[in-house]
Amino acid sequence: MSKLSNIGHKLYTGEVSYDFIGHRRRWYLISGALLLVSVLAVAIFGLKWGIEFSGGADFQVNTTVTSTTVQDFQDALDNSGVPDLHESTITTIGNDGVRVQTRTLDPVKEVPKVRGAIAEEAGTTPENVAYSLIGASWGGQITQKALIALGVFLVLVTLVIWAYFRNGKMSAAALIALGHDLVLTVGIYALVGFTVTPATLIGVLTILGYSLYDTVVVFDKVRENTRDIKSSTTRTYGEAANLAVNQVLVRSINTTIIGVLPVAALLFAGAFILGEGPLKDLALALFVGMISGAYSSIFIATPLLVQMKEREPDMQKLTHRVANRRAREASKVTAGASRKTGTAASGGVVEEPTSDGVGEEDRSEPEAVSGTSGSSATAGSARTGTGDARGTGTPEVKVSVSRTSDLPPITVTRPGGDGAAGRPQPQHKPRSQRKK
Repeated sequence: MSKLSNIGHKLYTGEVSYDFIGHRRRWYLISGALLLVSVLAVAIFGLKWGIEFSGGADFQVNTTVTSTTVQDFQDALDNSGVPDLHESTITTIGNDGVRVQTRTLDPVKEVPKVRGAIAEEAGTTPENVAYSLIGASWGGQITQKALIALGVFLVLVTLVIWAYFRNGKMSAAALIALGHDLVLTVGIYALVGFTVTPATLIGVLTILGYSLYDTVVVFDKVRENTRDIKSSTTRTYGEAANLAVNQVLVRSINTTIIGVLPVAALLFAGAFILGEGPLKDLALALFVGMISGAYSSIFIATPLLVQMKEREPDMQKLTHRVANRRAREASKVTAGASRKTGTAASGGVVEEPTSDGVGEEDRSEPEAVSGTSGSSATAGSARTGTGDARGTGTPEVKVSVSRTSDLPPITVTRPGGDGAAGRPQPQHKPRSQRKK
C-alpha cells in the first residue's frame, strides 16, 4: 500500500508521468477495433430481446426446484406438440417456483397445450399455472420510451457539463466517450447472448452516469491545470492535460476496482448460481459499463478534448511560444557545452579574470623575491632588482607567473622610477646608538 501511495504521489507531482495524450493514436486504434467488433457482433448475432420488448407468453407455476428442473421443463415444452419453443427462457424462482417465457402463442390452440405440459411436469393442474400474454405493441412502446429516456439523458448531460465547465468542447468529448461505452456494452451483450430486458436498460443508464462521473473528475483537474495556460510559457495545453490525467489516474483505478468488485459478485451469482433472471442482465451491464467508463474517461475523452483545443488559434500560439522558449534554452546549453569542450581541448583552464588580468589560480601561486644577495626563487616566480641594496640605478621588477598548463611562463616587466631608487632607506640601529 505504501508503494502504491508513493507512486500516486510521484504521479501527482509529475516526477513520474506517462504520455497519455502523446499516444492518443494508439488508444484510438484500440477503441476503434473494440467498436468494430461490437458492431459486427450486433450485425451477425443480433440482440436477444426479452418478451417485454418482443412480446410473448409468460407462465409461472409452483414446484420443487432441483438441479434438473430447467432441463425437465424444457423437455416438457418440446414434447407439448407446439412448434418453435426451443428458444424459450426458463428460470427458477427461489426454491419453489418456475417461470417459463415463450414466443407469442395462439390463445385458443397453443396456450392450452403449453399450460398442460407445464402442469404435468410440475405435478399440478393447468388451472394452477399462471398465464399472461405480452403483446408486441406493448414491447414496442417500452422500447420507444427507453430510447426517449436515453435521448433526454444525453441532452441533460450536455447542458450540465456546459454549465459547469463553460466549455462546449468538454461536452462534446464527454458525449463521444458515453457513446463509446454504450456501443461497447451492447456489443458485449450480443457476443455473450444475454437477454435484453428492462433490467438491462436500467444498467445501461446507470453505467452512463458512472462514466460521466469519472469523465467529470478528469475534466475538473484539466480545468484546474489549464486555468491560466494562455499567459504561460512553461507547458502547452496538452502537457497540462496529460499531467491532470496522471494526477487522477490512481484515484480512477481505485474507484473502478472498488465499484467493480460487488458488481462482479452479482454477475457471478446471477449467471452461475441463479442461472436466469434480471439480476444477471443488470450485473453484466454494470460490469462492462464501469470498466469501459473508466477507460474512456482517461484514454478517449481527455485526448479528444486536447485534440479539439489545440486547433484553437490561442492554443497554437501558446505551443509556438513554448517551443521557442525551449529552443532558446537548448541553444544556451549547447553553447555553454561547446565552450567547455573547446577549453578542455586546448589544454587550458577556464578562469575568471581579475582586475589586473591575472587569474585567481595565478594569484594564489607563491612568489619569492630575489635581490642582489642571489637567493633562489620558488614556485616558478622571481623578483630581481639591478643595483645594490640601497637602490642605486633604475631597477626593473620582473614577475614570472607559472600556469597549470604546459604553456611557457608569462614574464611581466614593470619599470621602476628614479624617485624610488634614490629614496633613503630606513636604518635600524640599536637603542644605545640612537640620538637622544
